[in-house]
Amino acid sequence: MNHFRQLIGQSAGVTLLQQAISQNRIAPAYLFAGPGGVGRALGAKCFAQLLLSLNLSEEKQIKLKKRVWDKNHPDLYWVEPTYLHQGQLLTAKQAEETGLKRKAPPQVRIEQIRDITQFLSRPPLEASRCVVVIEAAETMTEAAANGLLKTLEEPGKATLILIAPSVDSLLPTLVSRCQKIPFYRLSETHVKTILGRLGYEEIIEHPDIIGLSQGSPGEAISAWQQLQNIPFELRQKLKKMPKTSLDALQLAKEITKELDNDAQLWLINYLQYFYWQKYQDQMFLKNLESAKKQLLSYVQPRLVWDCLLINVS
Repeated sequence: MNHFRQLIGQSAGVTLLQQAISQNRIAPAYLFAGPGGVGRALGAKCFAQLLLSLNLSEEKQIKLKKRVWDKNHPDLYWVEPTYLHQGQLLTAKQAEETGLKRKAPPQVRIEQIRDITQFLSRPPLEASRCVVVIEAAETMTEAAANGLLKTLEEPGKATLILIAPSVDSLLPTLVSRCQKIPFYRLSETHVKTILGRLGYEEIIEHPDIIGLSQGSPGEAISAWQQLQNIPFELRQKLKKMPKTSLDALQLAKEITKELDNDAQLWLINYLQYFYWQKYQDQMFLKNLESAKKQLLSYVQPRLVWDCLLINVS
Protein backbone atom coordinates (compact mmCIF):
# COMPACT_ATOMS: atom_id res chain seq x y z
CA MET A 1 0.00 0.00 0.00
CA ASN A 2 1.38 3.42 -1.01
CA HIS A 3 0.59 5.62 1.96
CA PHE A 4 1.97 8.74 0.25
CA ARG A 5 0.06 8.59 -3.03
CA GLN A 6 -2.01 11.69 -2.13
CA LEU A 7 1.12 13.76 -1.48
CA ILE A 8 2.08 15.39 -4.79
CA GLY A 9 5.40 17.00 -5.66
CA GLN A 10 7.29 16.18 -2.45
CA SER A 11 9.36 13.23 -3.65
CA ALA A 12 12.50 14.18 -1.68
CA GLY A 13 10.70 14.10 1.66
CA VAL A 14 8.70 10.98 0.80
CA THR A 15 11.91 9.13 -0.15
CA LEU A 16 13.51 9.96 3.21
CA LEU A 17 10.45 8.76 5.13
CA GLN A 18 10.13 5.55 3.14
CA GLN A 19 13.82 4.80 3.64
CA ALA A 20 13.42 5.25 7.40
CA ILE A 21 10.71 2.58 7.38
CA SER A 22 12.44 0.16 4.99
CA GLN A 23 15.73 0.37 6.91
CA ASN A 24 13.96 0.23 10.30
CA ARG A 25 15.66 3.47 11.33
CA ILE A 26 12.69 5.51 12.52
CA ALA A 27 13.86 8.65 14.29
CA PRO A 28 12.33 9.73 17.62
CA ALA A 29 11.36 13.07 16.06
CA TYR A 30 10.97 14.66 12.62
CA LEU A 31 10.79 18.27 11.50
CA PHE A 32 8.58 18.77 8.44
CA ALA A 33 10.00 22.09 7.27
CA GLY A 34 8.67 24.17 4.40
CA PRO A 35 6.15 26.86 3.43
CA GLY A 36 2.50 26.53 4.39
CA GLY A 37 -0.05 24.95 2.09
CA VAL A 38 2.34 22.61 0.21
CA GLY A 39 1.41 19.38 1.99
CA ARG A 40 3.19 19.34 5.35
CA ALA A 41 0.08 18.41 7.36
CA LEU A 42 -0.98 15.91 4.71
CA GLY A 43 2.51 14.43 4.81
CA ALA A 44 2.24 14.14 8.60
CA LYS A 45 -1.07 12.28 8.25
CA CYS A 46 0.41 9.94 5.64
CA PHE A 47 3.47 9.20 7.77
CA ALA A 48 1.41 8.81 10.95
CA GLN A 49 -0.85 6.36 9.12
CA LEU A 50 2.20 4.40 7.98
CA LEU A 51 3.74 4.30 11.46
CA LEU A 52 0.50 3.24 13.14
CA SER A 53 -0.18 0.57 10.54
CA LEU A 54 3.17 -1.22 10.83
CA ASN A 55 2.66 -4.98 11.12
CA LEU A 56 -1.07 -4.68 10.30
CA SER A 57 -2.80 -6.49 7.45
CA GLU A 58 -3.78 -4.41 4.39
CA GLU A 59 -7.46 -4.72 5.34
CA LYS A 60 -6.78 -3.26 8.79
CA GLN A 61 -4.60 -0.54 7.27
CA ILE A 62 -7.51 0.62 5.11
CA LYS A 63 -9.79 0.85 8.16
CA LEU A 64 -7.10 2.68 10.10
CA LYS A 65 -6.78 5.43 7.47
CA LYS A 66 -10.11 7.09 8.29
CA ARG A 67 -9.28 7.12 12.00
CA VAL A 68 -5.96 8.84 11.32
CA TRP A 69 -7.54 11.32 8.89
CA ASP A 70 -10.19 12.14 11.52
CA LYS A 71 -7.45 12.33 14.21
CA ASN A 72 -9.29 9.95 16.51
CA HIS A 73 -6.85 7.03 16.70
CA PRO A 74 -6.00 6.26 20.37
CA ASP A 75 -2.26 6.29 19.66
CA LEU A 76 -2.29 9.57 17.70
CA TYR A 77 -2.16 12.96 19.42
CA TRP A 78 -2.54 16.02 17.18
CA VAL A 79 -1.72 19.48 18.55
CA GLU A 80 -2.77 22.82 17.00
CA PRO A 81 -1.99 26.36 18.21
CA THR A 82 -4.62 27.74 20.57
CA TYR A 83 -6.01 30.89 22.14
CA LEU A 84 -6.47 31.04 25.90
CA HIS A 85 -10.00 32.29 26.57
CA GLN A 86 -11.72 32.21 29.96
CA GLY A 87 -9.52 29.33 31.09
CA GLN A 88 -10.13 27.28 27.93
CA LEU A 89 -7.80 26.53 25.04
CA LEU A 90 -9.46 27.15 21.67
CA THR A 91 -8.03 26.35 18.24
CA ALA A 92 -8.36 28.96 15.51
CA LYS A 93 -11.36 27.08 14.10
CA GLN A 94 -13.06 26.85 17.49
CA ALA A 95 -12.39 30.55 18.14
CA GLU A 96 -13.99 31.44 14.81
CA GLU A 97 -17.04 29.29 15.59
CA THR A 98 -17.50 31.04 18.93
CA GLY A 99 -16.99 34.51 17.43
CA LEU A 100 -13.75 35.12 19.33
CA LYS A 101 -11.42 37.58 17.56
CA ARG A 102 -7.84 38.24 18.59
CA LYS A 103 -5.19 40.35 16.90
CA ALA A 104 -2.34 38.09 18.05
CA PRO A 105 -2.06 34.63 16.40
CA PRO A 106 -2.72 31.44 18.40
CA GLN A 107 0.18 29.65 20.11
CA VAL A 108 1.24 26.16 21.15
CA ARG A 109 1.19 26.47 24.94
CA ILE A 110 2.89 24.81 27.89
CA GLU A 111 -0.44 23.23 28.89
CA GLN A 112 -0.52 21.40 25.55
CA ILE A 113 3.05 20.15 26.01
CA ARG A 114 2.07 18.81 29.43
CA ASP A 115 -0.82 16.98 27.77
CA ILE A 116 1.67 15.42 25.34
CA THR A 117 3.81 14.26 28.24
CA GLN A 118 0.79 12.69 29.90
CA PHE A 119 -0.26 11.05 26.60
CA LEU A 120 3.19 9.49 26.18
CA SER A 121 3.36 8.30 29.78
CA ARG A 122 1.24 5.28 28.89
CA PRO A 123 2.13 2.55 26.36
CA PRO A 124 0.50 2.40 22.88
CA LEU A 125 -2.97 0.86 22.96
CA GLU A 126 -3.26 -0.54 19.42
CA ALA A 127 -0.09 0.25 17.46
CA SER A 128 3.56 -0.51 18.10
CA ARG A 129 4.24 3.14 18.88
CA CYS A 130 2.48 6.44 19.57
CA VAL A 131 2.60 9.38 17.18
CA VAL A 132 2.42 13.06 18.17
CA VAL A 133 2.01 15.81 15.57
CA ILE A 134 2.55 19.48 16.47
CA GLU A 135 1.28 21.94 13.86
CA ALA A 136 2.81 25.43 13.62
CA ALA A 137 5.57 24.42 16.04
CA GLU A 138 7.17 27.84 15.47
CA THR A 139 4.39 29.38 17.59
CA MET A 140 5.49 27.56 20.75
CA THR A 141 5.98 29.78 23.74
CA GLU A 142 9.42 29.66 25.36
CA ALA A 143 8.07 27.58 28.24
CA ALA A 144 6.42 25.15 25.81
CA ALA A 145 9.60 24.76 23.77
CA ASN A 146 11.65 24.03 26.88
CA GLY A 147 9.04 21.55 28.06
CA LEU A 148 9.05 19.77 24.70
CA LEU A 149 12.82 19.50 24.80
CA LYS A 150 12.58 17.12 27.77
CA THR A 151 10.07 14.97 25.88
CA LEU A 152 12.30 14.82 22.79
CA GLU A 153 15.18 13.58 24.92
CA GLU A 154 13.16 10.57 26.15
CA PRO A 155 10.15 10.01 23.86
CA GLY A 156 9.76 6.33 24.76
CA LYS A 157 7.79 4.29 22.22
CA ALA A 158 6.77 7.34 20.23
CA THR A 159 7.56 9.41 17.17
CA LEU A 160 7.01 13.16 17.22
CA ILE A 161 6.42 15.22 14.08
CA LEU A 162 6.94 18.98 14.25
CA ILE A 163 5.56 21.12 11.42
CA ALA A 164 7.24 24.50 10.90
CA PRO A 165 8.14 26.87 8.03
CA SER A 166 11.91 26.51 8.45
CA VAL A 167 14.73 25.26 10.64
CA ASP A 168 15.42 28.84 11.74
CA SER A 169 11.90 29.23 13.14
CA LEU A 170 12.62 26.82 16.03
CA LEU A 171 15.14 26.69 18.85
CA PRO A 172 18.40 25.03 17.70
CA THR A 173 18.12 22.61 20.63
CA LEU A 174 14.80 21.35 19.26
CA VAL A 175 16.05 21.15 15.68
CA SER A 176 19.12 19.15 16.71
CA ARG A 177 16.86 16.38 18.04
CA CYS A 178 14.80 16.08 14.85
CA GLN A 179 15.46 14.62 11.43
CA LYS A 180 14.62 17.29 8.88
CA ILE A 181 12.17 16.40 6.09
CA PRO A 182 12.12 19.17 3.44
CA PHE A 183 8.90 20.36 1.81
CA TYR A 184 9.16 22.61 -1.23
CA ARG A 185 6.95 24.97 -3.21
CA LEU A 186 5.24 23.17 -6.08
CA SER A 187 5.29 23.71 -9.80
CA GLU A 188 2.32 25.46 -11.38
CA THR A 189 1.29 22.14 -12.94
CA HIS A 190 1.25 20.41 -9.56
CA VAL A 191 -0.65 23.30 -7.99
CA LYS A 192 -3.35 23.07 -10.65
CA THR A 193 -3.51 19.27 -10.33
CA ILE A 194 -4.08 19.50 -6.58
CA LEU A 195 -6.67 22.28 -6.91
CA GLY A 196 -8.55 20.16 -9.45
CA ARG A 197 -8.52 17.15 -7.14
CA LEU A 198 -9.85 19.26 -4.29
CA GLY A 199 -12.70 20.64 -6.40
CA TYR A 200 -11.34 24.16 -6.92
CA GLU A 201 -11.35 24.16 -10.72
CA GLU A 202 -12.50 27.82 -10.77
CA ILE A 203 -9.20 28.93 -9.21
CA ILE A 204 -7.25 27.39 -12.08
CA GLU A 205 -8.82 29.95 -14.43
CA HIS A 206 -7.38 32.85 -12.38
CA PRO A 207 -3.65 33.27 -13.11
CA ASP A 208 -3.38 36.09 -10.58
CA ILE A 209 -4.42 33.75 -7.75
CA ILE A 210 -2.12 30.99 -9.00
CA GLY A 211 0.77 33.44 -9.20
CA LEU A 212 0.04 34.95 -5.80
CA SER A 213 0.11 31.47 -4.22
CA GLN A 214 3.80 31.03 -5.15
CA GLY A 215 3.60 27.28 -5.52
CA SER A 216 1.29 26.63 -2.56
CA PRO A 217 -2.17 25.12 -3.24
CA GLY A 218 -3.18 26.00 0.31
CA GLU A 219 -2.26 29.63 -0.25
CA ALA A 220 -4.19 29.61 -3.55
CA ILE A 221 -7.33 28.37 -1.79
CA SER A 222 -6.91 30.90 1.02
CA ALA A 223 -6.36 33.74 -1.49
CA TRP A 224 -9.42 32.69 -3.48
CA GLN A 225 -11.58 32.69 -0.36
CA GLN A 226 -10.23 36.09 0.65
CA LEU A 227 -11.01 37.46 -2.80
CA GLN A 228 -14.59 36.17 -2.63
CA ASN A 229 -15.07 38.06 0.65
CA ILE A 230 -14.45 41.33 -1.16
CA PRO A 231 -17.68 42.62 -2.79
CA PHE A 232 -17.64 42.28 -6.59
CA GLU A 233 -18.16 46.00 -7.24
CA LEU A 234 -15.29 46.90 -4.95
CA ARG A 235 -13.07 44.37 -6.71
CA GLN A 236 -13.82 45.99 -10.05
CA LYS A 237 -12.98 49.46 -8.73
CA LEU A 238 -9.68 48.23 -7.29
CA LYS A 239 -8.56 47.03 -10.72
CA LYS A 240 -8.54 50.67 -11.88
CA MET A 241 -6.94 53.24 -9.64
CA PRO A 242 -9.04 56.40 -8.90
CA LYS A 243 -8.47 59.33 -11.23
CA THR A 244 -9.33 62.14 -8.82
CA SER A 245 -8.79 62.83 -5.13
CA LEU A 246 -12.55 62.70 -4.56
CA ASP A 247 -12.70 59.23 -6.13
CA ALA A 248 -9.74 58.20 -3.98
CA LEU A 249 -11.45 59.29 -0.76
CA GLN A 250 -14.67 57.51 -1.73
CA LEU A 251 -12.81 54.28 -2.51
CA ALA A 252 -10.88 54.49 0.77
CA LYS A 253 -14.19 54.85 2.61
CA GLU A 254 -15.60 51.77 0.88
CA ILE A 255 -12.52 49.65 1.67
CA THR A 256 -12.51 50.46 5.38
CA LYS A 257 -16.28 50.01 5.62
CA GLU A 258 -16.38 46.61 3.89
CA LEU A 259 -13.14 44.99 5.08
CA ASP A 260 -11.60 44.33 8.49
CA ASN A 261 -7.91 44.90 9.18
CA ASP A 262 -6.76 41.38 8.21
CA ALA A 263 -8.68 41.57 4.93
CA GLN A 264 -7.12 44.97 4.19
CA LEU A 265 -3.64 43.56 4.75
CA TRP A 266 -4.37 40.69 2.39
CA LEU A 267 -5.80 43.14 -0.16
CA ILE A 268 -2.51 45.06 -0.21
CA ASN A 269 -0.61 41.84 -0.98
CA TYR A 270 -3.05 41.10 -3.78
CA LEU A 271 -2.77 44.62 -5.22
CA GLN A 272 1.02 44.42 -5.09
CA TYR A 273 0.98 41.29 -7.22
CA PHE A 274 -1.84 42.44 -9.55
CA TYR A 275 -0.35 45.84 -10.34
CA TRP A 276 3.21 44.57 -10.66
CA GLN A 277 2.03 42.09 -13.29
CA LYS A 278 0.03 44.83 -15.03
CA TYR A 279 2.36 47.85 -14.89
CA GLN A 280 5.60 46.88 -13.08
CA ASP A 281 5.47 50.25 -11.35
CA GLN A 282 8.03 50.17 -8.52
CA MET A 283 6.86 53.47 -7.00
CA PHE A 284 3.32 52.15 -6.59
CA LEU A 285 4.69 48.98 -4.97
CA LYS A 286 6.65 51.12 -2.50
CA ASN A 287 3.47 53.04 -1.66
CA LEU A 288 1.62 49.76 -1.04
CA GLU A 289 4.46 48.43 1.12
CA SER A 290 4.43 51.62 3.16
CA ALA A 291 0.64 51.30 3.63
CA LYS A 292 1.07 47.71 4.82
CA LYS A 293 3.63 48.77 7.46
CA GLN A 294 1.28 51.51 8.66
CA LEU A 295 -1.64 49.07 9.03
CA LEU A 296 0.61 46.67 10.96
CA SER A 297 1.56 49.58 13.21
CA TYR A 298 -2.14 50.17 13.93
CA VAL A 299 -2.35 53.52 12.16
CA GLN A 300 -6.02 54.43 11.56
CA PRO A 301 -6.97 52.39 8.43
CA ARG A 302 -9.08 55.15 6.86
CA LEU A 303 -6.13 57.53 7.03
CA VAL A 304 -3.79 54.93 5.52
CA TRP A 305 -6.07 54.30 2.53
CA ASP A 306 -6.83 58.01 2.06
CA CYS A 307 -3.12 58.82 1.75
CA LEU A 308 -2.32 55.79 -0.40
CA LEU A 309 -5.10 56.30 -2.94
CA ILE A 310 -4.66 60.07 -3.17
CA ASN A 311 -0.95 59.53 -3.87
CA VAL A 312 -1.65 57.19 -6.77
CA SER A 313 -4.75 58.91 -8.14
